[in-house]
Amino acid sequence: MGYKSMQACVDDLEQHGHLVRIKEEVDPYLEMAAIHLRVYEAGGPALLFENVKGSKYRAASNLFGTVERSTFMFRDSIDRVRQLVALKGDPMVLLKKPWQYLGLPFFAVKALPKKVGSSAFDEIRVQDIPQVQCWPMDGGPFVTLPIVYTEDPDRTGPMNANIGMYRIQLGGNDYVQDKEVGLHYQLHRGIGVHQTKYNAMGKPMKVSVIVGGPPSYTFSAVMPLPEGLSEIPFAGALGNRRFRYFYDEKGFFVPSEADFVITGEVYPGENKPEGPFGDHLGYYSLRHDFPLMRIHKVYAKKNAIWPFTVVGRPPQEDTSFGNMIHEITGAAIPKEIPGLHEVHAVDAAGVHPLLLAIGSERYTPYYDYRRPQEILTIANHVLGTGQLSLAKFLFIAAKEDNPDLHTHDVFGFYQHVLERIDLTRDIHFYTKTTIDTLDYSGTDLNSGSKVVVAIAGPKLRELSTEIPVLASDTAMKEMRLIMPGAVAVKAPPFKDYDSAAREVEAFAAAVEADGLDKWKGVPLMVLCDDSDFTAKNLNNFVWVTFTRANPSHDIYGVKSSVQFKHWGCEGPLIIDARIKPHHAPPLVKDEAVEKAIDRLFAKGGSLHGKLKGY
Repeated sequence: MGYKSMQACVDDLEQHGHLVRIKEEVDPYLEMAAIHLRVYEAGGPALLFENVKGSKYRAASNLFGTVERSTFMFRDSIDRVRQLVALKGDPMVLLKKPWQYLGLPFFAVKALPKKVGSSAFDEIRVQDIPQVQCWPMDGGPFVTLPIVYTEDPDRTGPMNANIGMYRIQLGGNDYVQDKEVGLHYQLHRGIGVHQTKYNAMGKPMKVSVIVGGPPSYTFSAVMPLPEGLSEIPFAGALGNRRFRYFYDEKGFFVPSEADFVITGEVYPGENKPEGPFGDHLGYYSLRHDFPLMRIHKVYAKKNAIWPFTVVGRPPQEDTSFGNMIHEITGAAIPKEIPGLHEVHAVDAAGVHPLLLAIGSERYTPYYDYRRPQEILTIANHVLGTGQLSLAKFLFIAAKEDNPDLHTHDVFGFYQHVLERIDLTRDIHFYTKTTIDTLDYSGTDLNSGSKVVVAIAGPKLRELSTEIPVLASDTAMKEMRLIMPGAVAVKAPPFKDYDSAAREVEAFAAAVEADGLDKWKGVPLMVLCDDSDFTAKNLNNFVWVTFTRANPSHDIYGVKSSVQFKHWGCEGPLIIDARIKPHHAPPLVKDEAVEKAIDRLFAKGGSLHGKLKGY
């Protein structure tokens, strides 16, 4: 829909039964987030908080909580945008069938940004904004749906700008209230590239933090667009309405239809501690120095609405973002990597820690001699591509072994891997490298390792559906079946890596002494703190295993060896997924807050009868 504002979107959702108003006063400290989480987990509607404690502004959440609701909001444009993205992935299609693409929004004037005269905004303070804090240990209130705009100093203007969703800390820590906010981003992101250029020039970088406005603005900030397609015209195309903007008297970019805009400058070398923050891996990202923004002005529309979300262990609302992105992009991203058929960043594992992929393996035509070759070159390409480079575990399989295999069938994919993995050959490490800044499984910030498990060839084993009884005496005897071929093993609390190596080696020796044939059907063992929890369901397995393990430090094997610097093992692969002392703490809900929000779901409350079970 061509929404002119967040208010127009809210009205449309309400008229069609997709939104509920919350009339009670609600505290932005923990309560609003707790309500959002409960509603999202129940598959409930979007929410409009009409009475936010400490602020005159309303707030909205769960707008993108389901793919169905997101599709509804963009129902007039999504099919054409899907064609647009596909066209950018394969531009030769335009030459073959030009008549099919003449009406695409990319070629229409509505996709181009429109400069307008200054619009009516009030000037406010940061403290006037709803101060939403989502988790008890967060360092302060954060903007969780920011649209952060910067321009390239060499090519100014919105057609060459970058917008991205980089979190913003509004207060707390050492920030001077109403004068400073914190920006969290890495230098390899679009905004970081811009900052590097400004730093080299010795000049401050102008930043506009946009909140609200038409929902196409928010979605465009998270969309991984193909090379050459700017977020600003994409927002116009998706929103079916030109992106309207002006520059204020100091040259700051201000979208005229936004609800809030925080403008300011980032000076070279100015940083302050940002965080902690409850993040999408399901843990807190801790305090670290990140760029400081000196505030110029804060703008707000009259009757503005403050949109927010809650970030935490998946699935969350950003899961729905990811599903929507998949709906729009389809096969566009794999087309950028020759031989890649599918790639899936597994949301339940926090997205970046775990990638599943399917590629072509055509180098050896004779099946008896098949081994990973082409898919290894594809894996290297994947790990060198955009945000895919943040992956820590990459499992890649050959399409030729099973044309019906799909990466989004996580259970089926792992069954395929476990049946075929050659533990002496298929495991390839990348050590002393970078990982996601938010991933604390490494021993230093942004530092860790990666592993590629490449599978090509015939089935090697039948997977065990029952756990063999370990005859040898060991401290790690409590096991639970995760799936055929994989078991969770309860281990003593982790002390340090030297102690862990001795413990795991003793356990591996016990399995080896038991007989490798006995354990042939169990190629994977996961050491964990709670085997019942880890084995309870697939989401728990991937979350525990791949967020708590650093491949170089935490992968072991039964009867392991190194041959010409290649590591492998003959018995089960062992991943130590215990919580380590250097890990960030997991996110835990506040029980008192959970009880306090029951009033909204009780009889007479705004949410009574709006969710199953309430």
